Amino acid sequence: MSFPLSVLDLSPVSSGSTSAQALRNSIALAQVVDRLGYTRYWFAEHHNMPSIASSVPEIMIGQVARETTHLRVGSGGVMLPNHPPLKIAETFRMLEALYPGRIDLGIGRAPGTDPLTAFALRRNKDALHANDFPDHLSELMAFAADDFPSEHPFRAITAMPNDVGFPTIWLLGSSATGSQMAASLGVGYAFAHHINPENAVAALRGYREHFKPSKYLDRPYSILTVALICAETTKEAERLASSVALSIVRLRNGQPLPFPSPEEAAAYPYTPAERAQAEAYRKSTQIVGDPATVRSQLDRLVAVTGADEVMVATLIHSHEARVRSYELLAEVYGLEPVGA
Repeated sequence: MSFPLSVLDLSPVSSGSTSAQALRNSIALAQVVDRLGYTRYWFAEHHNMPSIASSVPEIMIGQVARETTHLRVGSGGVMLPNHPPLKIAETFRMLEALYPGRIDLGIGRAPGTDPLTAFALRRNKDALHANDFPDHLSELMAFAADDFPSEHPFRAITAMPNDVGFPTIWLLGSSATGSQMAASLGVGYAFAHHINPENAVAALRGYREHFKPSKYLDRPYSILTVALICAETTKEAERLASSVALSIVRLRNGQPLPFPSPEEAAAYPYTPAERAQAEAYRKSTQIVGDPATVRSQLDRLVAVTGADEVMVATLIHSHEARVRSYELLAEVYGLEPVGA
């Protein structure tokens, strides 16, 4: 089975390191996967999390686009409820002006943080509970296309710069709601299997079945985002994955500490409930193993979901091991290195 491979990066902050190093590691990883033949490199938006440095995707998009040649670089995603649509439109038009044809705008509806931080971002308690995502998305798309209705008060406003195109728009989601919206608008859809694996098959099937061709796309196109760790041996991959298990347990216990090492994970005194929680996440959500194992499991997942592209989120404490995971994945799928 063959399909494009891409990267979702959270810029993980490893224990014993710094956020600044995490961001530099992201740029270095992007340069590697650019040469290996990956298709996209997207940054997630998260706030108030010591384990994640990617709080402002648009800054990293510009940095990575400048340091790479072939990758499409984008957001996975910008959380629309946290930002005025005009600001997003102007930001991504500027990125498109600087790197034409290489920018993606992935839009999400979750806050990407805790309720208090969401309030600090939105400055309005009512906005925390308002169901205004469809209206804000419509406004953003109108700014992007310069096509507000004649009676709309924002028709007199132009998202600048206005002499460039607009990046490709994607909707992100982990439920049927997002897939239905993407299908009705006729835009690309990225499903977060790494967040909600149970809904992947139904959401992507619904997206394909209800897709309406549009000026954006004439046929449905979906990306499946998968949590994956690949190493030379399955034993080593499982050792590396132990860091994720501890990180998940800490996060669900309200302790989003920097990303732990396998040694920290081995020494952690799991309670039976925590151990069960970690094992449930590992079995339901992650793909972990040597190259042959990873390919077998990933091929099977793509076959049942019908995804057109796979976006890989790899969380590993060691930057070198994270780079190697993406290298092994490229090798087992036969990606053609750029310039080869």
